[in-house]
Amino acid sequence: MKYNTLSDGEFRARRAYFTKVARGRSAAAAAAAAASGHLDPGSGRRRKEDAGIELSGLTKRFLTPAGTAFTALRDVDLMVRPGQFCAVVGPTGCGKSTTLTMVAGLDRPSAGSVQVGGQPVTGITSGTSFMFQADALLPWKTVLANVAMGPLFHRATKKAAQASAREWLRVVGLAGFEDHHPHQLSGGMRKRVSLAAALINEPSILLMDEPFGALDVQTKAIMSNELLRLWDQTRPSVIFVTHDLEEAIALADQVVVMTAAPGTVKSVYEIDLPRPRGAVQEIRFEPRFLELHHQIWESLREEVERAYARTTSAPDDPAPAGHPPVPDKGERS
Repeated sequence: MKYNTLSDGEFRARRAYFTKVARGRSAAAAAAAAASGHLDPGSGRRRKEDAGIELSGLTKRFLTPAGTAFTALRDVDLMVRPGQFCAVVGPTGCGKSTTLTMVAGLDRPSAGSVQVGGQPVTGITSGTSFMFQADALLPWKTVLANVAMGPLFHRATKKAAQASAREWLRVVGLAGFEDHHPHQLSGGMRKRVSLAAALINEPSILLMDEPFGALDVQTKAIMSNELLRLWDQTRPSVIFVTHDLEEAIALADQVVVMTAAPGTVKSVYEIDLPRPRGAVQEIRFEPRFLELHHQIWESLREEVERAYARTTSAPDDPAPAGHPPVPDKGERS
């Protein structure tokens, strides 16, 4: 039997997330929630209007095996308005995923600040769901049990959690698959399960780390349409990390271009395509879409070429003209 397992890093991130959430529960609120069958009133659900995200001077450094500091992010300034869909693009290794972990409260910046709803992030950000690159489903649990985990961690009764999970599985088109296990589903179906698990707690903030990157083109288009439909119903604030510029423009209200490492915000583009967008596979041929794609790609291409030049240079080669070498060996955390 073949299981779809998590990588060590994703398992540790998910375990840390749920451990911190569980530790933050009030015993009295949990007891009241268990008795009523509703979600924990102390679970920290954030009002949608309080879900603005602001990064100010955000810097993150990691120690290398040699003991030097590698700067992944430097002086990142970014504002995501409540209910806004923000897509982030940039070359590999520019700190896109690292940014998400700090917004979620899974990691802390080396310098600068992260604020949600005007309050500094000092722990797990309440009202947040995180959709990882991998499916992040527990292979020994059924589809229903995977989706019901969120409400159960928020102290809902098993009956209430399963009822809510069944409804969300119906919403994402998986009614009838409740008793299947992840390995019995296609890649697109597993992504639907992950999407239901991310949305079941009605998050005010949705963080998505290349959630559709491993899917084929047709399935990715279907999942993108599904995401837009569900997002339009609940309007959480979204930060969506992707390497696919067309996907970013089709989905987002704004597209942020990150520089090659150390990553910072190079440019921000407002996407003025009307909503509802319609089918993403059709909007790509509209003149305004093509114009936006050309503008953003001109900015993104420079950073992709910089990052590629670094990875193909011999160790003793000088850095490309006009750009500092990476890592920043003079900086220490």
